[in-house]
Amino acid sequence: MTIKHEVPSYLTQHGIGPWGDYLEQIDRVTPYLGNLARWVETMKRPKRMLIVDVPIERDDGTIAHFEGYRVQHNTSRGPGKGGVRFHQDVTLSEVMALSAWMTVKNAAVNVPYGGAKGGIRVDPKTLSQGELQRMTRRYTSEIGIIIGPNKDIPAPDVNTNEQIMAWMMDTYSMNQGSTASGVVTGKPISLGGSLGRREATGRGVFVVGCEAAVKRGLDIHGAKIAVQGFGNVGGIAARLFSEAGAKVVAVQDHISTVVRSSGLDVAALQAHVNETGSVAGFKGGEEISDRAQFWAVDCDILVPAALEQQITVENAPTIRAKIILEGANGPTSPAADDILHEKGVLVVPDVIANAGGVTVSYFEWVQDFSSFFWTEDEINLRLTRIMREAFTAVWQLAEEKKVSLRTAAFIVACTRVLQAREMRGLYP
Repeated sequence: MTIKHEVPSYLTQHGIGPWGDYLEQIDRVTPYLGNLARWVETMKRPKRMLIVDVPIERDDGTIAHFEGYRVQHNTSRGPGKGGVRFHQDVTLSEVMALSAWMTVKNAAVNVPYGGAKGGIRVDPKTLSQGELQRMTRRYTSEIGIIIGPNKDIPAPDVNTNEQIMAWMMDTYSMNQGSTASGVVTGKPISLGGSLGRREATGRGVFVVGCEAAVKRGLDIHGAKIAVQGFGNVGGIAARLFSEAGAKVVAVQDHISTVVRSSGLDVAALQAHVNETGSVAGFKGGEEISDRAQFWAVDCDILVPAALEQQITVENAPTIRAKIILEGANGPTSPAADDILHEKGVLVVPDVIANAGGVTVSYFEWVQDFSSFFWTEDEINLRLTRIMREAFTAVWQLAEEKKVSLRTAAFIVACTRVLQAREMRGLYP
């Protein structure tokens, strides 16, 4: 039964977007929350949303304005935590959903954060480096009233990177009058960044993928992998799977799709992407023009690591993978989830599969506060332990309750968040 939610005045039922998917996921978990269900509306209402105008002077002297957002979904368990994305299709609904999934993700792996997210509605490829810096700094100044090392800690996301985080940290620090390295994570190493942070999300996908493969009796050595998105998440995951003996048989990015049944040379493909900006034109595989064919590729493990709402009722029936590892946030619609479940496909949800990034962001934040930094081996060992423990706990609950891994992850996370909310009570 579909529950029709009261839509806030700033959204419409027709245009509810990714936020609607998140609400449906909360509805599915509510029957398993027991007495905590009386607090469940907490999960459906973001704590704070800031919409800002981001004006900059272009290089040609004209003035351009961009929409900026920062949403803090929940801070019951700690300060907000979540990335900032620069993308032309960013909407309030999307940022709301992403912030909520961050709440669930942080609680599922039990790091002491709430959920937050930010973004600017812009195609950064249309900006010069100077324009990009001015936009980043103005956006940081505008949201500076609600972020901070103990309030809300941004991080990289789609189309943002270490340089963007350096500008954000510097802008916030200048406004505060002192260096605040812990205001963002994903920074350059020279500014208090953590070893292993850049690879953390992709490494986490690989770690839980190996755990899921064991549960399904699948040998990673020789397993066929298909990856959508070849950036910081999909590219790292593909490399690690390849190094473990798997065959990466298909890669799709925003421009093209390349396939090779005997396995792509991942290192050569990465070099090609670094040089050209896309997998298009790679000579070591066959390029296919119909993007929809990617979903029907013969593979054992499928890794959607691009944007949300990629696996839908239209393409889910064509998927041949045994396991889906959600490297992206919200890539599978609830209706597609049902189709995959009926087909016997094991879906490892985003809130577990891609939690490696925020886990190592937590490590970076801790290191910044203590001014004591760990080795990369220490970081990777701690990351692997946390990811394995979180996956095992979710798997055991899924077996016990006879529910999907997504619902089990939401049970674990919502229980932790709502217990914190209940213990703290309402103020005043």
